[in-house]
Amino acid sequence: MQDIITRGDAEKVPEDEISNQPAWKGQVAIMCDVERMFHQFHVAPQDQDYLRFLWWEDGNMEQPPSVFRMKVHLFGAASSPGCANFGLKHLATQGASKFSQAAVKFIQRNFYVDDGLAAVDSEQEAIQLVKEARELCDTGKLHLHKFISNSKEVIDTIPKEECAAGATNLDLALGEPKMERALGVQWCITSDTFSFKVDVKNNPLTRRGVLSTVASIFDPLGFVAPFILVGKRILQRMCQEKLGWDEPLPPDLKPQWEAWLKDLQNLSIIKIPRCYVPSTFKQVQQYEIHTFCDASVSGYGVCSYLRTVWKSGEVQCTLVMGKARVTPAKVTTIPRLELSAAVVAARTASFLKRELEIQDLQEYYWTDSKVVLGYINNDARRFHVFVANRIQRIRSTTEPSQWRFVASEQNPADHASRGVMTKELVQSNWFTAPSFLWQGELPQEEVQVKEQAKVFYGVDVVCKKENHSKQQICNYTGGHEEQSGHV
Repeated sequence: MQDIITRGDAEKVPEDEISNQPAWKGQVAIMCDVERMFHQFHVAPQDQDYLRFLWWEDGNMEQPPSVFRMKVHLFGAASSPGCANFGLKHLATQGASKFSQAAVKFIQRNFYVDDGLAAVDSEQEAIQLVKEARELCDTGKLHLHKFISNSKEVIDTIPKEECAAGATNLDLALGEPKMERALGVQWCITSDTFSFKVDVKNNPLTRRGVLSTVASIFDPLGFVAPFILVGKRILQRMCQEKLGWDEPLPPDLKPQWEAWLKDLQNLSIIKIPRCYVPSTFKQVQQYEIHTFCDASVSGYGVCSYLRTVWKSGEVQCTLVMGKARVTPAKVTTIPRLELSAAVVAARTASFLKRELEIQDLQEYYWTDSKVVLGYINNDARRFHVFVANRIQRIRSTTEPSQWRFVASEQNPADHASRGVMTKELVQSNWFTAPSFLWQGELPQEEVQVKEQAKVFYGVDVVCKKENHSKQQICNYTGGHEEQSGHV
């Protein structure tokens, strides 16, 4: 039944786009939970028969079972998240005339299933938001609890029984690390940073064990995507060699896997600031989103940075999202992979622009492939279907003038395309962004895209019998030139 149940809005959100970006913009962060959320929404009487279950009184299987029907949505049903989210948003819509826009928007936009996250610029805003959000949810008999915040002033205004465990004795002055989970990512409240806590299980050195370990790293924002790519590549190699689920690692892959597995514990040293903008900087002049893309024989990936420029001339760059994918099993060329990376870059930036909700956000796209720049800027000729389709996707959300060239050694997406270990990742420009983004003005030099080389296609046919088609083919290919890259 799970396969045919409509999932609702839950099936429209790709797993790699679970980011809740609005929750990381302000200085004061808030997190809460809807108590027993699925059980707060009733199932229509005509649908309750689909949720029947049998119950044997006192566990006596010799007696006929009793038949019961769930009157509320149950945990584990494919439809429950979508129905509950719809009910939550409907409740916010009904309260739009009675409560502030901030509270309504928080309920509508800042919840992922039952977890709510938000960030505002001051304690007073946070206190008012919590107060109104609780009152709004109370109108629908929904109970918000397990509140946590990086501000003790906010926590002190919430009843102790409504706060998360450990939040009531929070003392930021002591500097003791207080850890919470925000959409699966470790959030250190005292330092207001994200980190990774990975419990390395003793999985067998088989394809099944490798998959279990790689999949256990939950990184929805792609902060450590270049590191995870190394593990994905090892898993892909095992799949390409058609190893069974319980076959041992080949001798040539075992040292690579053991080195990666040992380095997995070092992810805990990585600390990423939660808030995009430092509290000491005021009077923002402009916001920019810079997205870099790259590809190699190992994989392709992108990374996006929010660049904030203040009226004082100071600049702040923050990594907001990264992605890294292994190359397709089917052999293809580097230009095609570079073009695929550009498509992911355009899609990622479009998603971030929608999620960040920043007015007049300027967009920039960077690639170290002059072939890709040539494709995007070319209006004069037709391309092969593969190229044409991807150019259409890129240009549907971006303008050719937004695309720029970056040298390979300065391209942070290079790490996402080939994969790196933890130490190299920390020392690279992956978290800090390229140095030229920190300058007062962006480089303005124009990059001349070279005309692509002419490629001649020919056919040589050997046939015992006279074949008139051969002459037609030779006539066509011998005099025909196509100006296209090796894609």
